[in-house]
Amino acid sequence: MRILAVDDQPLTLTAIEYKLEKTGHTVVLAHSGEEAITTFQTANPDLMIIDLNMPGKDGFEVIRHLRQELKSNIPILVMSGEDDESIIVKAFNAGADEYIRKPVGLNELHIRVQKLLKQPLPNNQSTQAENTSQQIQKNIVGVVIPCYNEEKRLKTRAFTEFVKNNLGYHLCFVNDGSKDDTLKVLKELAKGREDYISVYNCEKNGGKAEAVRQGTLHMIKDPQLDYIGYLDADLSTNFQDFDDLVKTISDSKFQIVGGSRISRMGANITKEGSRAIISKTINLIIQKILGMSFQDTQCGAKVMTREVAEQLFQKKFLTSWIFDVEIFLRMKKYYGADKAQELICEQPLKRWVHEDGSNLSFKDSIKIVGQLAQISFAYNRGGVMSGTN
Repeated sequence: MRILAVDDQPLTLTAIEYKLEKTGHTVVLAHSGEEAITTFQTANPDLMIIDLNMPGKDGFEVIRHLRQELKSNIPILVMSGEDDESIIVKAFNAGADEYIRKPVGLNELHIRVQKLLKQPLPNNQSTQAENTSQQIQKNIVGVVIPCYNEEKRLKTRAFTEFVKNNLGYHLCFVNDGSKDDTLKVLKELAKGREDYISVYNCEKNGGKAEAVRQGTLHMIKDPQLDYIGYLDADLSTNFQDFDDLVKTISDSKFQIVGGSRISRMGANITKEGSRAIISKTINLIIQKILGMSFQDTQCGAKVMTREVAEQLFQKKFLTSWIFDVEIFLRMKKYYGADKAQELICEQPLKRWVHEDGSNLSFKDSIKIVGQLAQISFAYNRGGVMSGTN
């Protein structure tokens, strides 16, 4: 059977195409409502899968055009992240036959397609043989992962398993002028997975802040991304916790959601003794500088809207390690302290472990105090928004 899949986010289309062609269907892709109408008339599909929220002609308009103008009665399956009842009712009133809410597993998508086409459903054995954990995500998320001399520490299998099962993430590894074979390892990691993994190479080491900034600016160029975040290469914050941050920002009005290593009941927060004492001291200083009651600005796991990323990452940060504080200060300068407090969420992590071999040494921690003084002076003396270009 020939299926027309319509979505403005290529990662979603890639997942649909992968699953349905693997199960014997021919999949034709359209990246906009306008393209969907044109393609429909030339491809003569047996079923259409369509998203609702697209620039130009949205999914509602396409469905109505097929039903009212083209008089088509082919099955139409809406696959959308919208879960408001009025939106779902509107889709059915426009002429949809089925509605799936993202996230959705690929096996479920296959079964719903088979039912609409009135074809035999896959048996239990064939379904179990497939990877049952593969899901099309509600949102498309870009994750920047800065890497400096990570050749021997990079958990490549964890990264490949994550993008394999979570079909809505794109990982951008930034090689920060590594002196070992990190770049070679990253290129091998991305090989054959270019839709989900990319490598951005900085020839010279510029520090974590600049690596994250360059990676973020690179990711902003991809229009399909709903959110952009960053994560430490050692996965001291694991993917499950990061995905929880994404769910929080997706279901709220927050503009930034960051992980917090402040211990809570049931959490597994492990840190070296001296490192814990230094962190608490630094956090107290940071709270004084910010004038806002954030407990853990320095956790290396954060996700934000692309609009905020575009606003906050255009210019260089003053420091290499404490750029998170500068992000919060830029939010404060742009929105005001009260509004910024409302737009930033700290979410306790279920697990965080300090990995051996971290590039942040005890000596670096002492330097942070001086860097905080530099930040306080620069941002509070006259409303400085950011560093130099």
